[in-house]
This record gives sequence, C-alpha cells and structure tokens, in this order.
Amino acid sequence: MYNRIKLIIAFMLVIASFTACKKAEYSLSSITAPSNLSLSVNVAGVNSIDTGGNGTGKVTIYVSSNNALAYKVDFGDSSTSSVQSFTGDSLVYKYPHNGSFDYTINLIAIGTGGATSTISKKVHVNVVYQLDSVTVRELTKNSSVVWITDRNATGHVGVGPVTTFTPDYYAATPNSRSDCLYDDEITFSLSSGNKVYMTLDNKGESFVINAATAFYGQGTNSGDNCYPIDPGGKKLLDFSDASSASTADISTRKQFTVPGNGLVNFGTGGTVYEILTLTDSTMQLRNIGADGLAWYQKLKVK
Repeated sequence: MYNRIKLIIAFMLVIASFTACKKAEYSLSSITAPSNLSLSVNVAGVNSIDTGGNGTGKVTIYVSSNNALAYKVDFGDSSTSSVQSFTGDSLVYKYPHNGSFDYTINLIAIGTGGATSTISKKVHVNVVYQLDSVTVRELTKNSSVVWITDRNATGHVGVGPVTTFTPDYYAATPNSRSDCLYDDEITFSLSSGNKVYMTLDNKGESFVINAATAFYGQGTNSGDNCYPIDPGGKKLLDFSDASSASTADISTRKQFTVPGNGLVNFGTGGTVYEILTLTDSTMQLRNIGADGLAWYQKLKVK
C-alpha cells in the first residue's frame, strides 16, 4: 500500500510539472481593413450659379464601406469628428468660416484589429453669416444709428489679459481719457441683404495705444496719444460667430471684422471685435490689440 501511494504521488507531480511548463495559447481575432470605401459630399443649395451652395456652409457627407467599425473625419478646416457610424450612412457638418473656400475632407475607416482605410474628397463651400434680426435691430434700429463712447461709464476704456473677459488691468473712470476719444461718432447702418455697414467720424483724430502706432502709420512706439488718422469711409462689416473662448453668459458670441485699419473708436491695432453685450442703447466690445492684450470699449446710442 505504501509503495502504491508513492507511485500515485509521483505520477501527480509529473502531471503538475507538465502543466506548469506548457505555454499559454492565445487566439487573436482577424485583422481586417475596411474595403469598398466610398465618399461623396452634397453642399446645401449648390447649383450651376451658386457653385459653393446657398451660403449656409452646410454639407452632407455620404459614406459606404464593408467591415468598418468606426470612422474619423477631418473636415479640412482644423475640425475633426470620431463617430461609430453614420446615421443613414451620412453625416451633416456646417463650416463656420465666412467666405468661399476649398476644403479637403479626409475620412478614415477603422476595421478590426485597428486596421484602417482612407479616402479623400475635395469640396467647394461658400459661407455667408446670417446675422439674427435682434442684433440687426439693436445695432441699426433697422435703419441707421449713431453710437458714441459712453464716457460716464466706468470701464468705457479698459484692458486685461486675453485669458479673461473683463478689464482686469485697467478700467477708465468717467471722463478720464483724451478729448479726441470722446468726440467720435460711429454710425451703424442697415442695407439690403441684411448687410450692416459702419462709418466712423473721428473729427480728424483718433486715440491710439502706444503698441499700435506703427500699425496706423504713426511711427513706432510713439506713445498713447491722439493722431491724425483717416477712418476710411463707409465699411461693410463681416460678422461671424466669436472665435474666442467666451461663453453665452458673458458674451453674445458674435463678432465683426472692420476692413482696412479696423478702427471703431480708439485704435489698438486689432480689427476683430467681439460683442460682449448689446442692448437698444448700450454696447461693450472686446478686441485683441497689437500688444496681445484684450481691450474693451463701451458705447451708447447718441
């Protein structure tokens, strides 16, 4: 009996040793790249005359493929999107930048094991920003309105870092700036096609910050002062969604670009103005100056 027990134990040790030495076996799923990948794009409102579409910037992207588990889309304007699947094999995207542009849409289809297939398509898109009726009315009263500096308001001129949306470095007290800043008249007028124009009457001089004097042809670092600057006549404003990191609780999220030297009231070297607040009688603007800081101005209806 004793010898039998010894044999059983020895046999079990051999079995255990064999099991421990046996290499683990793994099974990998097959690696399959998507095939038969196709991509087509429909621009909203495109026709033989409006080759870039109806101005909304909206495009519908159609995709078909075999063995695709997910997709990554690069719209060609620095925007991307990762999606598991296209709803009805299509994806709708709206280009945000005003103007007429050619974009290249790149589509990456992802299969099993991370294998990919890629396809590209060029698209021509025309975007015309549709300014809402409330903003148009408050800016122009649906006709023409003259705005002036709200000289009695604290912060009618201000400056702060680009990381905030308040004049954290300086906010002017009432009537504390140069006279040439207070006599400017800025007229916003509405034209056909919902176009908004701006005309600046600076009475011959505009106030300019030191960092921006060269931008207006007044020498380099000539100091904060009033300078004889030609405002440039009537200008068509280019509106768009705000490009800053502002949110709806601190901004209207609308901005406009003033062509030419960009002057609205005082000169900072910037030409793009974000409308932080806008009512029937008051407005606060923010723009980034030549010094890399955020500048603020408060206006009111004359």
